[in-house]
Amino acid sequence: MSVELWEKRLGEEHSERKASGLWRDRRVVGSAQHSFIEIDGEWRTNFSSNDYLGLAGHPAIASAISSGIDQWGVGAGASHLICGHQSLHQELEEELAEFVGAERALLFSNGYMANLALNSVFAKKRDLLLHDRLNHASLIDGARLSSGIFKRFKHGDLKHARKQILTTDFDSLILISDGVFSMDGDIAPIGDLKSLADQYGGLLCIDDAHGFGVLGADGAGSLACEGLAPAGNVLSMGTLSKAFGGYGAFIAGDALFIEHLVQYARTYVYTTALPPSTVLGNLAALKVLREQQSSRMDHVSRLIECFKNGGDQIGLTLMKSQTPIQPVLIGDESEAIRVSHELSTRGFFVPAIRTPTVMKGEARLRVTLTASHSVEQVRALLMALAQVVNRKNSSIRTA
Repeated sequence: MSVELWEKRLGEEHSERKASGLWRDRRVVGSAQHSFIEIDGEWRTNFSSNDYLGLAGHPAIASAISSGIDQWGVGAGASHLICGHQSLHQELEEELAEFVGAERALLFSNGYMANLALNSVFAKKRDLLLHDRLNHASLIDGARLSSGIFKRFKHGDLKHARKQILTTDFDSLILISDGVFSMDGDIAPIGDLKSLADQYGGLLCIDDAHGFGVLGADGAGSLACEGLAPAGNVLSMGTLSKAFGGYGAFIAGDALFIEHLVQYARTYVYTTALPPSTVLGNLAALKVLREQQSSRMDHVSRLIECFKNGGDQIGLTLMKSQTPIQPVLIGDESEAIRVSHELSTRGFFVPAIRTPTVMKGEARLRVTLTASHSVEQVRALLMALAQVVNRKNSSIRTA
């Protein structure tokens, strides 16, 4: 295909995407991550970050990273199985395993690579990979790359999940779900999923990217909310880039499963280990989490209550979320873009989320609340939403 034909083909696709209101623009952030950031040269109150506990700028974590560079340099130099697995990586894996109640944990460069491994390593040709329909894109991509039978069940619908099992001829079951769904903010029925996996001798794999550090006793995650841990037939993936404010990911579970990942996970074997300074930052974040998680999440919980009460009073269409992810359902993609733009002119950064990230007709604003926000900032956002979404002023009484 000539360059001219490529230009024509890609140009048509770009024009179609723009016409349908789905074109995405990158924003350039010119400041550190906090509740108030510089975006494209303008300062905005940021309600889009996954830095739920406000640790991305924590001085103790930044200091640990800085000292780590002085002592360990800037890179690991190789993959874990060559000469990149340093004592710091080993320490962090052991600390994370203890924190979530698992025998072992295995570090990955990011959650996407960890989720590719979760799907591709354990599934053989006649195994059923059964996913919640709203699982993260990385889980879906992992299932598509695997050699197993890939099917999905309606969101949170255990009856439909069982039907998929009963109508499929397979050898082994691998049941996979987000712990907290990133665009809806709701929590998976993990106890029921565990029972279903137990009944059919399957594995249960939970992507806890948005639950780890936020939910459960001391922030151990979604499994902890149900009195469970990554043990037996349960594996959990957690990221270090959200509540931890850093970078990286891990899979936790029994030693048998973790060692299998070491041997067969291509996204682990064939990539350079995390920089040692990043690992030191994650170790520092874990220390802060142990000391401050409760107080920081208590503050976030007050913000969630404030936002939900105020949102109900001004007639916003909110979703059933008790987590820091608080979507405001708009519906139409173009309308969601308009609302997001008008909020920006009022000093708030709240991106519009559209298809294919969410289903067509379910465009929304994804408001995320963090420990860095104040009650006053949340009230100000509610006032702006009252003006922009409902096109009217509203007196808001918040908790």
